[in-house]
Amino acid sequence: MDKIVIYTDGSSRGNPGKGGFGAILMWNGKVKEIAEAYRNTTNNRMELTAAINALKNIKQNKKIKIYYNYICKM
Repeated sequence: MDKIVIYTDGSSRGNPGKGGFGAILMWNGKVKEIAEAYRNTTNNRMELTAAINALKNIKQNKKIKIYYNYICKM
């Protein structure tokens, strides 16, 4: 795989309220998961923080495909 695939999502319970984000990064058969929780945040902040933190974790110069708001759809 010559690209990094990223799935992200974030949410909050209340606006503001307790919230968090998660991201899954996949490349060359490897998987890295990142997540963090916040006490007082908004839904928009968590959605954007998921994508920003996923991109900050990339150490290689490769093409990126990102699926935003993808992980926790129910």
